[in-house]
Amino acid sequence: MANLTREQAAGKIMVALDKPDESAALAVADQLQGSGCWMKVGMELFYAAGPSIVRELKGKGFRIFLDLKMHDIPNTVRGGARSITRLGVDLFNVHGAGGIAMMSAAIEGVSEAVAAGDAERAPLVIAVTQLTSTNQAVLNNEIGIAGTVEDAVVHYAKLAQQAGLQGVVASPLEVAAIKAACGVGFATVTPGIRPRGVDAGDQFRITTPGDAVKGGTDYLVIGRPITGANNPAAALDTILKEMTE
Repeated sequence: MANLTREQAAGKIMVALDKPDESAALAVADQLQGSGCWMKVGMELFYAAGPSIVRELKGKGFRIFLDLKMHDIPNTVRGGARSITRLGVDLFNVHGAGGIAMMSAAIEGVSEAVAAGDAERAPLVIAVTQLTSTNQAVLNNEIGIAGTVEDAVVHYAKLAQQAGLQGVVASPLEVAAIKAACGVGFATVTPGIRPRGVDAGDQFRITTPGDAVKGGTDYLVIGRPITGANNPAAALDTILKEMTE
C-alpha cells in the first residue's frame, strides 16, 4: 500500500470531542481548525450542548460524526434519523444489535428527510458492532453472545450491510475480517486507537495509528491522546507523522 499523504491521513482521523460542555469542546476544535480531520460528537457533549454544537463545528469547516448509537424500535429510529439528517451531520450510527428492520428504518428516515428537501445530502449511516471495551469474557458471560468477539463483529457487519448501511464501528483488530466478509468498500470506523507509548485506558481491543492504517481501516477515532494533550494540534501532528511513515 502506498504511503498516505498528510492530507489523506488527516481525513481519516475523527477526533472524539468527549467534553462536558460546548466551551471545552470548542477550545479543542479551535486549535484543530483547518487540519482536515473530522470531529466526533458523542453522548456526553451532545446531551450537554445539544444540536447547536454540531452547527458550530460545521461552521468551522469540520465534517461531523454524530455518535449516539441509536437503539430503539424501528419507528423511533426512523424519526431520529430524520432529525439527525436535517441537522446536517456527515455520518451517524445506530446499534447493530437492533436488527435489520431497525437499521433499515434509519436509512428510510434519512431518505425521507432528503426527499422532503430538509437536507442537502444524505449522511452515511453505520452500525456499532461491539465496543472496544468489550473483551471475550464480557461478550460471553455478561452480554450472553457465544463465540469469539470477531465472530460477533462480523455477524453484525453482515446484518448492517444487508440493511443497507454503509459501514460499521469496530475495533481495528477486526477490520480484515469485516473487509473479507463485506468487501473493501464497506467502511470501517475504528476506535481503540492509541499512539505509541500512550496508556490503553479502559479499552481492550486496541492498536496504534500506524498499525490501523496498515490494517486497512477507513477512519480512526482518537480522543484522549489528542483532546487531553496540552497541545492538541501538536498531538495530532505526531499521530499524522506516524500514519504517513
